[in-house]
Amino acid sequence: MTVSYKDLGLSNSREMFKKAMEGGYAIPGYNFNNMEQLQAIVIGCAKSGSPVILQVSKGARDYANSILLRHMAMGAVEMVRKDYNSNIPIVLHLDHGDSFETCKACIDSGFSSVMIDGSALSFEDNIAETKKVVEYAHARDVSVEGELGVLAGIEDEVSHEVSHYTRPEEVEEFVKRTGVDSLAISIGTSHGAYKFKVKPGEEPPPLRFDILEEVEKRIPGFPIVLHGASSVMPEYVELINKYGGALEGAVGVPEYQLRKAAKSAVCKINIDSDGRLVVTAKIREVLATKPKEFDPRKYLGPAREELEKLIIHKNENVLGSAGRA
Repeated sequence: MTVSYKDLGLSNSREMFKKAMEGGYAIPGYNFNNMEQLQAIVIGCAKSGSPVILQVSKGARDYANSILLRHMAMGAVEMVRKDYNSNIPIVLHLDHGDSFETCKACIDSGFSSVMIDGSALSFEDNIAETKKVVEYAHARDVSVEGELGVLAGIEDEVSHEVSHYTRPEEVEEFVKRTGVDSLAISIGTSHGAYKFKVKPGEEPPPLRFDILEEVEKRIPGFPIVLHGASSVMPEYVELINKYGGALEGAVGVPEYQLRKAAKSAVCKINIDSDGRLVVTAKIREVLATKPKEFDPRKYLGPAREELEKLIIHKNENVLGSAGRA
């Protein structure tokens, strides 16, 4: 059964990106795996008046079940419309699609945007695979994100030992030959909670804004995406470790660097690890401080509330997307 995203009340990302480029802010790309995360994301975005891209990795799609996922997205749209009187645009996006077949399956099940990650392929093979996805997606008015450059780190099935910065000299040809709507580039962010190896008191290395500026010069006005852009907020790492966790040395991208990126051609910033850390921190806290508790609502509920606060904070203070819906 083929379903159009329009029947689910979803938007694609083209108009979002156009407005973000003109307004000097970035659209949040928040990943989710379960109902509580989804609720927190859309409620936080509704309360802060921010457009949102709901991101689902291949692993999360397998975990949640593709049929259930479609109805969850449709329910999220209806919930914010009715319960929060909000008309924020909502995109359902495949994060790191690994093949044409995966992208096609998502498009056919109601996704309004897909990413085809051919960054590990040769330049020519990446172009060929991306172009194939673009042709199928555009015939159905679905947005496509491509990727040039490789991010290090581990997140779901996406795993690379070493990062490779995007080569600015390749971006014009890639964009022209593939027809993608946005491009993910590698300028020093990475996947997971251990983005940088720094000694206590040291600052993480700055992002390669020189590469970003060169890319902007070569494809002016084209939407750029940053992956692996969680800040790995210390208060949540500390909370996890306080209640039995072992996340020593977890470091992310400083928020002031992301604020700077959000004012440039970067009009989508992906945040996954921060959401995971918040949820895990609050669950650990409840289970450790209330050992008799066994009702999932009593530990998932506080986790949802804390994640909602984080979403509002990111929209207002990091991405600049609050009030832009």
